[in-house]
Amino acid sequence: MPADLAVIGLGHLGLPLAQAAVAAGIKAVGYDTDPRPVAELAAGRPPVDGSLSASEIRRMLSGGFRPTTDPAELGRVRTAVICAPTPPGADRAPDLTAVGDAARALAARLRPHMTVLLESAVAPGTTESYLRPILEEGSGLRAGRDFHLAYSPSRLDPGNRSHTCANTPKVIGGLTPACTESAAAFYGRVTDKVVRARGLREAETVKLLETNFRHVNIALVNEMAVLCNELGVDLWDVIRCAETKPFGFHAFRPGPGVGGHGVPLDTIGPHRPLRLVELAGHINERMPQYVIQRCATLLNEHGKSARGARVLLLGITYKPDLADLQDSPAPEIAQRLMELGASVSYHDPYVLDWRVRDRPVPRADSLYEAAANADLTVLLQHHRTYDLQGLAVKAQLLLDTRGASPAGAAHRL
Repeated sequence: MPADLAVIGLGHLGLPLAQAAVAAGIKAVGYDTDPRPVAELAAGRPPVDGSLSASEIRRMLSGGFRPTTDPAELGRVRTAVICAPTPPGADRAPDLTAVGDAARALAARLRPHMTVLLESAVAPGTTESYLRPILEEGSGLRAGRDFHLAYSPSRLDPGNRSHTCANTPKVIGGLTPACTESAAAFYGRVTDKVVRARGLREAETVKLLETNFRHVNIALVNEMAVLCNELGVDLWDVIRCAETKPFGFHAFRPGPGVGGHGVPLDTIGPHRPLRLVELAGHINERMPQYVIQRCATLLNEHGKSARGARVLLLGITYKPDLADLQDSPAPEIAQRLMELGASVSYHDPYVLDWRVRDRPVPRADSLYEAAANADLTVLLQHHRTYDLQGLAVKAQLLLDTRGASPAGAAHRL
């Protein structure tokens, strides 16, 4: 049976969208040029980042989801959504290589009246100035006249079971009003609420604002963590009290760094830089080094040197209860500890093998035994399986960078 939808890119953006579409009764094909994830999904196995379970993948397959590497499938749908990754390039701007590859594969098979949507994180203006020419030149069709073109910023929160595609409002902006309405008709089938932006650039800038909002506020609370440590103030108690304010405050919490797929943009082409975002980036990038300073200070206070110290890192993923390592601060922290001469090991229930700069890091099999033997245990990510009260009892010295341990049970960031 022909599919209604093609999701191009089966990563952290594409798979949840395909899942939501299938759950809404939409036949979907998932296209990716990498045969490995396609084969794994076709066999009913979950993605390596753990964002979906095997049972969820099997339900998708039984509901009409078909993963494929055949680009011919792209010409048989009414709607195509590009969910290609856009990691930061050398200039810190989104790398559009995968978006361009996806667009060229689609352009060769683009049909009149098709709706093309972009969800990848891009700078404002990208859909019209970069994606549109590729689609038009490859198809001979004109956007806004022969096919619909729109942008919708992804708002996925991997692992979040409360806020899903279905109940998270979807922002859309089209090249023309008709493009917007065509996109609204599709997204209205998979989500409870559709929010129409004035156009493509407004929709693209929504993603820019939302991502930069997160990074700037994390930077603020990271600076507060450093200050509160110097003042001898319990920052987590400060946040607990501050978040009782019913207006004008949104709680963020510090950590050893900022991971995830959302990349802040402090410069947009030839336009003036966003100085606050630029400064926030510098602050957040310093956090792994600050963690190292705290580690060295704690070891020194207990009569030990970082050189030769046994350090156990707990939780190395960027987000709790997921296997995703995207931009996790753990590799930099491990590398810096190794450079100081520390003997580093790790424990993470979601990561069975870990290498830092091609150097294997030993994995602790027995968590409590490893914590008892380590000179310093550092919690980098708080997975639900960790009993921090029990770990605090077993560990010789525990540094909690997430503020997740009971008050007084550990040294907090």
